[in-house]
Amino acid sequence: MIDGFLALYIFMLAAFTGHEIIARVPVILHTPLMSGSNFVHGIVLVGAMIALGHATTPLEAGLGFLAVLLGAGNAAGGYVVTERMLEMFKPSAGKPGDKA
Repeated sequence: MIDGFLALYIFMLAAFTGHEIIARVPVILHTPLMSGSNFVHGIVLVGAMIALGHATTPLEAGLGFLAVLLGAGNAAGGYVVTERMLEMFKPSAGKPGDKA
């Protein structure tokens, strides 16, 4: 039972620390930060696949499959959002008054 409380304490501490750090990031750094977080999401996806591979009961297999599904969606969605954000910084061609 102590292990559960310790895990909950560590989770809450990590969530609070992450929120405080991310809240202080300047706007100009959000795109590179998202690219870095996409890398972390890929590692989470690999961990979910390993957990699914070691599943022994149908409940573990179902939770592992759900973890892989959500992890893949999170990683793919992060790359899509990053790509859309990077498109905003590219110069648009063909506007009147623009110099080529």
